[in-house]
Amino acid sequence: MRSLLGTLLMSALALAAIALPRAQPATGLDVMSSGGFTAAYQELAVAFTAATGIELRTIYGASMGDAPTSIPSRLDRDERADVVILAREGLDRLVAAGHVIAGSEVDLASSLVGMAVREGDPPPDISSVDAFVATLLAAESVAYSASASGTYLATELFPRLGIAEEMTLKSTRVVGERVGAVVARGEAAIGFQQVSELLPIEGITYVGPIPNRVQSVTTFSAGVTTTTTRPDEASRLIRFLASPEAAPVIADTGMRPAG
Repeated sequence: MRSLLGTLLMSALALAAIALPRAQPATGLDVMSSGGFTAAYQELAVAFTAATGIELRTIYGASMGDAPTSIPSRLDRDERADVVILAREGLDRLVAAGHVIAGSEVDLASSLVGMAVREGDPPPDISSVDAFVATLLAAESVAYSASASGTYLATELFPRLGIAEEMTLKSTRVVGERVGAVVARGEAAIGFQQVSELLPIEGITYVGPIPNRVQSVTTFSAGVTTTTTRPDEASRLIRFLASPEAAPVIADTGMRPAG
């Protein structure tokens, strides 16, 4: 049940969205969003459509990687999109590839990499880098995402910590679903993903963010595609998602609003 505070926030968002004339109900935008921004986006999308009449048709995918459902793969197949929301690194690549209009990029939120265990399992110690490494080495199995956070762990962090070989032998790169779901089913002892992607999952215990000294902050950003036929409406949605009124919703999902 939505709290009174949540209701008031959504009312404020609706009022903010009507700064421009209300669109006709028949209009719509196609949006591709990465998992990290999903929880905030789904709530904000309801307010945006209610206030503007602009329907949002949304599909989800990873910010990077060659999985068929990733945002880069979808755009390479010429799937329709007016707005994309993903990790800034992935968005910059889409600009370079000609999929997103240069200069349309807007940062929305930043997110930390977090860790989870199956509900009922004792949360391991990750309060320091030494404890974090010990937890990784003691874990029977590890799962991480196929997107930004998992790429960081596998290609940067594990090698830096000197445990890349050990982790390769017991790690699973999760494609097409939330890491938390894999952990909840008992298919991995510990899992890593953006905090905002772990918090909504039932059947897990969120342990916390990985230590600051080895943390990677991911910025989620939005951009207008080069194939859109509705650039004004696309920009309007992005302004709405980046507005001060959207900030409490973003913060409530475990992210830090940009700006």
